[in-house]
Order: sequence, then C-alpha cells, then structure tokens
Amino acid sequence: MKKIQILGTGCPKCKKLTENAEAAAKDLGIEYSLEKVTEINEIMKFGVMITPALAIDGQVKTAGKVPAVEEIKKML
Repeated sequence: MKKIQILGTGCPKCKKLTENAEAAAKDLGIEYSLEKVTEINEIMKFGVMITPALAIDGQVKTAGKVPAVEEIKKML
C-alpha cells in the first residue's frame, strides 16, 4: 500500500493537490492511505519550506506547486 501525504495547512492549493493525488491513485487502481500533514513542525521535518507538498512513502516528490493527475501517476 502506498502512503500518500499532503503537506500543507489546508489552503485551496492543498485541497486541489489532495483531489489530484486521490484521482491519480484511483485511476491506477492502487491501494493507498492518505494523510494530511497540517502541523508546521511536522511539515518542516520533511525539509519542506513551501507548501503544498506531496510525499509518497515518506519521500517528498513536489513542493510549492500542484502537479496534474498525470504527473502524480508517474510519481506513484
């Protein structure tokens, strides 16, 4: 199972990133768990300074932008 983490404080971009990540995982038919990391201290533990960010299995894949569903599929 893939662990998808959305790092951000709940801004509109964070919500869009969540939607795109879920759509990508569903399109690929993979099992996943989705976690929203909203605490600044937790986000900083990932080394992320700009949100929203996307982490997959604990590794940050993007920060500061909202990748398209197709881009996220490649990351998964």
